[in-house]
Amino acid sequence: MSQFPTLPRESTLASLPAEYPTDAQNRISQILDTASINRLVVLDDDPTGTQTCHDINVLTVWDIATLTAEFRTDSRGFFILTNSRALLPTEAETLIRNICENVSSAAKATGNKVDIVLRGDSTLRGHFPLEPDVAQSVFGAADALVLAPFFFQGGRYTIDDVHYVAEGDNLVPAGATQFAKDATFGYKSSNLRDYVLEKAPGRYSVDQLYSVTIDELRKGGPEVVCKKLLAAPAGGVVIVNAAAESDMHVFVAGLLLAESQGKHFLYRTGAAFVSTRLGIRSKAPISAIELGLPSPRQTGGLIVAGSYVPKTTAQLKVLTDRRGATGQLAIIEIKVEELIASPETASKTIAQNVKETEEYLKAGKDTLVMTSRKLITGDDEISSLKIGSAVAEALVSVLQRIEVRPRYIIAKGGITSSDAATKGLNAKRALIVGQAAPGVPLWRCDEETSRHRGVPFVVFPGNVGGETTLCELVEGWS
Repeated sequence: MSQFPTLPRESTLASLPAEYPTDAQNRISQILDTASINRLVVLDDDPTGTQTCHDINVLTVWDIATLTAEFRTDSRGFFILTNSRALLPTEAETLIRNICENVSSAAKATGNKVDIVLRGDSTLRGHFPLEPDVAQSVFGAADALVLAPFFFQGGRYTIDDVHYVAEGDNLVPAGATQFAKDATFGYKSSNLRDYVLEKAPGRYSVDQLYSVTIDELRKGGPEVVCKKLLAAPAGGVVIVNAAAESDMHVFVAGLLLAESQGKHFLYRTGAAFVSTRLGIRSKAPISAIELGLPSPRQTGGLIVAGSYVPKTTAQLKVLTDRRGATGQLAIIEIKVEELIASPETASKTIAQNVKETEEYLKAGKDTLVMTSRKLITGDDEISSLKIGSAVAEALVSVLQRIEVRPRYIIAKGGITSSDAATKGLNAKRALIVGQAAPGVPLWRCDEETSRHRGVPFVVFPGNVGGETTLCELVEGWS
């Protein structure tokens, strides 16, 4: 397996060719408005894929009636929250097949053609190639699979086919980060060609792996991208290099030109591709004033945290040090050892946590409910997932049982926020309002079935933002 060096971020990005001089987003809007382009259905393996979008729906159910109603709207696409990253492979396979079959039925019934995006983690964790395989078994073989994990706000860049994660002033090859050591979805490769061969051994020949380079994007523009995609090897994988948002805009403009000529692709991408393909332009994060949060405050805000990635732990430390030490934040720690000791111990622990949370919120105090920070894993992938599920269930129980309406809810971590939305708040359809901070989605659910209906709900990915981002958000909304 090839090893790649850590690179200095600033000088590496500065050494690349100048960005494409024309705003390709105008071209994208023009093609979407005039050409016959398929509706986009984004199957999101945790809720953080909405992190670059606004004014678009996310569904947490996928019955044919709901899908049919969504296809009858005039939107260019929508998200379906699968949360498949929290499932075992066999469960994920069954779920994705069921969703794809229902999408196919609803699309046919409403006269729609669809393109499927399997939105996955920008640090390469998830059920790959399982999910693309299932999608193609339902919708038929695509001309090629597009692999595009680039995500600017999260500091994920692909340069010369190597995927990097920005850490401080450096670009660290993805295979050398803590994400690659994930207990369930670990990998060794940083070069995306190697990554595909590692995850799908024996599936692809080397000449079926095909790249669109930064040089081609920045010097050739959409026409060169279109030409490359028209020539992509059948049944292969197209790797998208990108180191700036404009690179993704150029790629998508070229892609839409190729699609308008009859090409059909399946997508495994990070969040940046989705918003660009939907023609959604970025807008500034939403302030407390824009949200219309009550002033003076009537109840406290609620922050629930289950993610264990080092960045979350660092962000929680800044939040508790700054706000907890001054008495502006109540901190409730759920001990994971108690959750997995026995059902009785877990039940007692959760009941106590719910009681304390209600008291603090009623008193108008922002309240953090977090799992103890020592990561406890099982002996294998399955037992690790089960411990993760027990933790998620405890946090969901707090949301299900508190009767006080929080000022806002922040859910920290992908699986945590998915369970918080679907099980804790019973949200079936939500509007993605925008971002609470760069790369941090803000949802609002106005459905009658939803608990704490209309409360701002922040989906805060485990691995996004700097160490102070969470604290700054809580301060800004206080």
